[in-house]
Amino acid sequence: MNMLLYSKHSDSELVALLRSGNRAAYTEIYKRYTAVLYSHAYAKLQDREEARDAIQELFTVLWVKREEMAIETNLPGYLYCAVRNRVLNAISHRKVESTYFSQIQVNINEYESVTDYRVREKELSLLIEKEIACLPEKMREVFELSRKNNLSRKEIANQLNLSEKTVKNQINNALKVLRVKMNDFFLVFI
Repeated sequence: MNMLLYSKHSDSELVALLRSGNRAAYTEIYKRYTAVLYSHAYAKLQDREEARDAIQELFTVLWVKREEMAIETNLPGYLYCAVRNRVLNAISHRKVESTYFSQIQVNINEYESVTDYRVREKELSLLIEKEIACLPEKMREVFELSRKNNLSRKEIANQLNLSEKTVKNQINNALKVLRVKMNDFFLVFI
């Protein structure tokens, strides 16, 4: 049938022909309404690609579901509502996408913060270990038994055959040395 004849058909006649699988009727509906639907979609989305996608999706669904369409009299109203729904979905998708990317950025910032903290913690730990290794041998041994092995002064004194007072003095002296070294580190670090 000649395409010019389809341009004279009413919307309801085109819908009836479309339901029966008539491609020429589908093409006429497409030609008749694409421009106005695109204009509406673009006005709301302000994005040419998204507007084209909304129209393309609408007409794809129109053809695929042509037999089950619930269009009786108002084809333009049906098409307008279908485009409006796709526009609203696109806007909603943008919001979800925006929230998602914002959350990713927050997670990246937190990860960088945690990573930075871990790097600094490791640096500090290595520095402390280095400074402990530089302590005089007996002081280092007493300090490590106290801080690393969690032994009491009495247990350290018994293990090393020292008085508790000597153990206490060795721990205090080690802490003083480490504080001085760590203060220098913190001044540089800050």
